[in-house]
Amino acid sequence: MTMRLEIRKDKLKLYSPSPQENAILNPLLLWFMLAMVLANVGGNMYGPLLPLYLTSLKANVVQVGLFFTLSQIIPLGLQILGGWISDSLGRLRSVALGSLAGVISYVVLIFAPTWQWVLLGEGVGAITRSLVAPSFGAFIAEQSSEQNRAKVFGITNTIFMVVSVIGPPVGGFIAQRFGFRIMLLVAALLYILATVIRVIMARYAARNGEKTSEPLTLQSLKKSMGLMVSMLLAGGIVTWMLLTDGVRDIGYALSMNLLPIYLQEEGGLNLEQIGLLEAVFGVFMMLITLPAGWLADRWGERRVIAGGFLMQFVAFFVFIEAKGFWGFALAWAILGAGVGLMAPAYDALVSKAFPEKMRGIGFGLFQTSLGLISLPAPAIGAQLYEKYGPRFPFRLTAYLTLLTIVPVWFKFKLKKDEPDLSQKQDT
Repeated sequence: MTMRLEIRKDKLKLYSPSPQENAILNPLLLWFMLAMVLANVGGNMYGPLLPLYLTSLKANVVQVGLFFTLSQIIPLGLQILGGWISDSLGRLRSVALGSLAGVISYVVLIFAPTWQWVLLGEGVGAITRSLVAPSFGAFIAEQSSEQNRAKVFGITNTIFMVVSVIGPPVGGFIAQRFGFRIMLLVAALLYILATVIRVIMARYAARNGEKTSEPLTLQSLKKSMGLMVSMLLAGGIVTWMLLTDGVRDIGYALSMNLLPIYLQEEGGLNLEQIGLLEAVFGVFMMLITLPAGWLADRWGERRVIAGGFLMQFVAFFVFIEAKGFWGFALAWAILGAGVGLMAPAYDALVSKAFPEKMRGIGFGLFQTSLGLISLPAPAIGAQLYEKYGPRFPFRLTAYLTLLTIVPVWFKFKLKKDEPDLSQKQDT
């Protein structure tokens, strides 16, 4: 039984829904998504402009690449560890704990005197992401059934993409007129509001018996790590999903951290236009994510994911040839649609590939693949940018994205004769 949050007589109440209640998004999930949107509107206000914030603090292109490489080191172990904590403490308590670290991260970012201090702030922020991100996907999976899981992910991803529509243009507007630090202050205030909501939810979850798995013990951690490693080495869908995710992450890490610099120096865009470009991405991702979840439930995750990767490949080649804001906007519209097409299917497939009591670790594992496999990619991409020209890293991203379609099509299959792992219980 899942838990629900409802307002009754001006009080927040958690209870177990009856089997007859068939609402796709229950009140608990709606409150959860509200806090997620508030927190990530703030994150998206500064995230797309972070490379330019670094250059304003006297970092050059190579140092920007080095920054994003170093900033990936801390999350390497934390993502999986955060997933285990989520599996053990419960999703809502893990999110609240991570949010408290996020407030500290904003303080460091706002007052950073040099780009090296921003790296420290992002290091603290890695603790937040390591606790919140695995809980996000796992919590949504627990609020849905297998039959409509991709649809629920589609709806929640659509709601979540509001952050990409609102955050970047607002962040660009404030940064252009008042500077980066004022923009970061506004983002921090939104994050604090989200943290208050999360802490309240976690306290009520604790009082009303939020379902947890095992206590935080070394034995529990070793058991979970052992199960995860065995799944990775089995050569099944988890193995191929991790390899595919890693190849895609390498491609994106080679170029995307340099995107704002490219748009400003090569495309002639200002901060507001860069923010608007991110909003275009968000709008088209929102438009496609909801029907994409329905398609994944109807046609299967594999076909939808392959189609999403193909659209992303096309988007990067349009981007390379683009001139002016509208050319880049066309490319990012296609990219947003491609990412939106595959996102709910990918999340649903991860939730089905891992047992229910390991979903936090499962989502943490795939987020770790970014740092684990593509760790040197940002620094390499910056060197390629300088040596072979600004477009070269983006071409590599396009070809690596195309390459991922092959394993997706042939290997992203859950065996029909195997039991549903998402329903498996420990014996």
